Amino acid sequence: MQNSLLIDKDLYYVGGNDRRIPLFESAYPVPRGVSYNSYLLSDEKTVLFDTVDQSVSQEFFENVESALGGRSLDYLVVHHMEPDHSASFEGIVSRYSNVKVVVNQKTAVMLKNYFSCDLPELVTVKDGDSLSFGKHNFRFVFAPMVHWPEVMMSFDETAGTLFSADAFGTFGALSGSLFADETSFREEFLDDARRYYFNIVGKYGVQVQNVLKKAAALPIKKVCPLHGPVWREDFNWYLKKYDTWSKYEPEEEGVVIFYSSIYGHTGNAAEILGSALAENGVVKVRTYDTSYTHYSELLSEAFRYSHAVFASPTYNNGIFASMEQFLNELVSHNYQGRAYSLIENGSWAPQAAKLMREKLSPLKGMREIGESVTVLSSVKEDTKEKLIKLAKEIALDFKN
Repeated sequence: MQNSLLIDKDLYYVGGNDRRIPLFESAYPVPRGVSYNSYLLSDEKTVLFDTVDQSVSQEFFENVESALGGRSLDYLVVHHMEPDHSASFEGIVSRYSNVKVVVNQKTAVMLKNYFSCDLPELVTVKDGDSLSFGKHNFRFVFAPMVHWPEVMMSFDETAGTLFSADAFGTFGALSGSLFADETSFREEFLDDARRYYFNIVGKYGVQVQNVLKKAAALPIKKVCPLHGPVWREDFNWYLKKYDTWSKYEPEEEGVVIFYSSIYGHTGNAAEILGSALAENGVVKVRTYDTSYTHYSELLSEAFRYSHAVFASPTYNNGIFASMEQFLNELVSHNYQGRAYSLIENGSWAPQAAKLMREKLSPLKGMREIGESVTVLSSVKEDTKEKLIKLAKEIALDFKN
């Protein structure tokens, strides 16, 4: 049964939720599921904005048919070609054979790469071009590498609605209301939104900044992303988050401790440091075991806070595997502009700190606080004193 929902007097939500998906893009755990958003405008011409993932395609087709109310589909706008938004393309084309597809040049190439069906008439637009569908006039805003090269957004100049592709999206299925202002977004979605941003889009901060500059010039009243709730109130608050994130600035002042531990001794050092930080007045301290917490969450937390501590055993003459994987993720996602400290462990040839430093030092704006602390097998009294000293140095950096 269809579940199309009215957003505005002539704009419908026709997407759906997948609550069974274990991993988004076969990479990121989504315990709260994910929404695949699609929208239909019923103007003098009918316009569908993107399709959906195969997992919700049957409901999607019913939603589109219901929202059309017996009319034919005139246009399909493809903002983004990633399959979670284009997998149902062939199904739409086969059902509405006279539909015209609005694309840019890069999208047109990708359509041919993905699909073997005969393509309908393509309407190719350039950055800044406009199309009128009746009462509503749309301007197209290109957003290359946010986060694919063909991505574009469209802005309804009549209603003030931005169709933002993957930008401003989030993990998490929608429950009931479509609108961010009818959810407790900061409690329910912000962590998922941050994790979504840094894992999916975060590498492309410069490109996001370019798009934010374009968005700042638009009189936006509503934002319709391809994942997560629709924004119609307090969008500037979320926009500021994106501005902070894409500048690689810390969202919060605090220390996040990342450790890997084989038999618990490196973990013990991390816990001692965390307690010492709190005793020295650092209010926000978060501690994670890299072998237990998924790297997508670790990545999000690393970008969230101003200071980080990395603690690893020396293993096979290198960094312990889970820590090394995490550090590689940080490097590939342009981690930068943070203060960090190092703890290593080893029973005969500790060198994890040296190797971690080699990975982090070349990153832009990174600075190390204090001397690295070496644990020789297990924490002894003298090692604990060094951890307490390091905590004091980190706490002093906050004050300075």
